[in-house]
Amino acid sequence: MEATQVADGLFCLSANLGTGLLFEGMWPLPRGCSMNSYVVKGREVAIVDGVCDWDGVPETLYAQMAQIGVDVHSIRYVVINHTEPDHTGWLKSFLQITRDFEVVITQKGLELARAFYDLEVNYRIVRSGDTIDLGNGKMLRFEETPNVHWPDTMVTLETGTGTLLSCDIFGAFGALEQSPFDDRLDEAELKCFEAEALRYFANIVCRFSPSVARAVEKVKGLPVRIVAPGHGPIWRRDPGRIIDLYQRLASFGGGPAEPVVTVVWGTMYGNTERALAPVLEGIAAEGVETAVHQVPETQVSNILASAWRSTGIVLAMPTYEFRMFPPMAAALEELGRKVVKGKVAFRLGSFGWSGGAQRELDEIVERHKLGWNFLEPVEFKGAALPEQLELLYERGRELARRVKSAALRQQ
Repeated sequence: MEATQVADGLFCLSANLGTGLLFEGMWPLPRGCSMNSYVVKGREVAIVDGVCDWDGVPETLYAQMAQIGVDVHSIRYVVINHTEPDHTGWLKSFLQITRDFEVVITQKGLELARAFYDLEVNYRIVRSGDTIDLGNGKMLRFEETPNVHWPDTMVTLETGTGTLLSCDIFGAFGALEQSPFDDRLDEAELKCFEAEALRYFANIVCRFSPSVARAVEKVKGLPVRIVAPGHGPIWRRDPGRIIDLYQRLASFGGGPAEPVVTVVWGTMYGNTERALAPVLEGIAAEGVETAVHQVPETQVSNILASAWRSTGIVLAMPTYEFRMFPPMAAALEELGRKVVKGKVAFRLGSFGWSGGAQRELDEIVERHKLGWNFLEPVEFKGAALPEQLELLYERGRELARRVKSAALRQQ
């Protein structure tokens, strides 16, 4: 990519991660992912956030600096909104070029930066409301937004243009092509990035939804005209679109969300799969949308995103050696780790000589304090009988009705 001008005196430098990489070592990137850094040029020059230290990535950053006429040695301030290495790994190579700069960071960020890099540089600790005047009308204002999703995070507002350099908050998966701006993307492309923002939120920050909600409220009190995150597109035509999306996603952390049922299912010999069909028919009869995922075929990244936006969840799995079908147990443990709370839930499944799946499910839900509201489960030995299939249909309808009622209260 080439450097692009976001606003007067403010530029975006981007490097794309490829589809073969796993974000944080575990989340797939079927559409890649951008890492965005920003240069603000007044009489003095600041760079806000950076990139990782993978092969060729820091060099991409330096090449883009040259495109906008910035000598690396002229950078006076390095602003670290967030010390995670995908934004700070480049500093090791930067220190081999120059040391004549200040690192601008929160107090907690300083602790983490020293732990990760042990950099011998000048640090400037900033707090909410602190500013740095770069001259020529360029002013940086800092606001702490802790625990989004690390404890050190802050956002930086360039006050002259109203550009919020937000790092991980308002981020999305998905690589950027030549144009990183919402005003140069069509509606289909924007919806694609919104879907990737949901997956990014559910995979990266959903565990910290209360902190995200507080950060969004703080941001909405600032004179923001452009939102420029560390990952994903820059929102300068309609910054409220991504701000409102994050506010809505954060609100799902306590329970009801959209009137959708996520269905997660796995089967060994087809008995549980056949029993799932009437449940799906019952849900559809009530006009409720379903998102169906088979395990282990579906990557847990997508299950997380689906479950986060859903009010209801169906778990269809057989008992395996006195416990849950192992791929289902793995998916549920991840939902527990991310604290996917307050769902209206229903479980069904086949067993052979012994049950036991329900007991393990109860253990996971209790251990992670998920607070799911379960309908009475339906278990069957071997294949479901006709009367059990009828009951499963009615369970589907009942679940759908509860989902609609809960989602209506959320609105």
